[in-house]
Amino acid sequence: MHQTRLSIVLPTFNECANIEPIVSQLLPLGQDYSLEILFIDDDSADGTAEAILRLSHQYPCIRLIRRVGRFGLSSAIKEGILDATGDLIMVMDCDGQHDPSAVARTVATLLASDLDLLIGSRFHPDAEILGLSPARQRNSNLANALARFSLPRYRQLTDYMSGFFALRPERAMAYVRQIDVSGFKFLYELLALSHGQLRVGEIPLAFQPRISGESKLNLAVVWDLGISILHTLLLRSVPRRAISFALVGATGIMTHLMLYGLGHRLLGFTFEQAQSMAVVGAATSNFLINNSLTFRAQQLRGAPLFFGLIRFLLVTSLGMMANVGISSAFYRSFRSEALLAMFAGIAVDFVWKYAASSRFVWNTP
Repeated sequence: MHQTRLSIVLPTFNECANIEPIVSQLLPLGQDYSLEILFIDDDSADGTAEAILRLSHQYPCIRLIRRVGRFGLSSAIKEGILDATGDLIMVMDCDGQHDPSAVARTVATLLASDLDLLIGSRFHPDAEILGLSPARQRNSNLANALARFSLPRYRQLTDYMSGFFALRPERAMAYVRQIDVSGFKFLYELLALSHGQLRVGEIPLAFQPRISGESKLNLAVVWDLGISILHTLLLRSVPRRAISFALVGATGIMTHLMLYGLGHRLLGFTFEQAQSMAVVGAATSNFLINNSLTFRAQQLRGAPLFFGLIRFLLVTSLGMMANVGISSAFYRSFRSEALLAMFAGIAVDFVWKYAASSRFVWNTP
């Protein structure tokens, strides 16, 4: 009789102290399944990979994929699923917040059903939430409400951001292959791409406090989620990076207007002088924010950040010159419409900045 092969995918980044406890709780699953425990490590600096390697010498079911020069939760999950060999694939965090004892229950439920995807939900009516602060729980509730609005074909779900789920690869793999790994929440992207074609269910999850280490939740994660939801609401017709670049550009407009006001009204600069100062200042602000958010996977640091800024200003100088030229011509023709003149230049500048900087500064197509 064929024994079901179960692959468990665990993305890791600086989770050294959590490896042995997680493995010790997962190994008993080998009594019921042909087990594969697959760690995808983003070149951790705390000895995570070394701890996994030591255990892999003792337990042949443990595999390590060590990633150098690429990182991110969604891309780690995608790589793990694509490399997994199981009949069923389980994805879970390695920080101890997902109770390993729930894996057996999740897999058994999926095997006994005709579902393609089974999600461990933190917000199911029968779930226990011990590992979320009240503030994070409120934020998660808001994020789930926005996700539910953007995914009407999966409106019955309660946790679109879960990192704990099991799937049948033969039914989900076509969608997994399409997932944009620049996003953070893999499950949300999988649901959005499948357009209601996957049969999805949920089971309650006991969400535990973290065993060790620090949460990876930060501004970039929240930003990614917002971009994912907007991307879906726009029917995925606009590239994710273009949406992010445009939102950052909106903050640049505010910077631009403030610098123009400073130069023109307080310092007595002419329109052209104030506009030139504002264009360069807003471009610098946009570069720094885009480096942290839009192009986080290619983020520049240290000396490369400084030279990247210089390269960005040089590469985008054509757009900035067009900005100043067009806005100045508009202002000379319509002397009372300084605001419209600035926006006319900004519109031209944005298109050039996105296309040129993506290719020549952060080396993305």
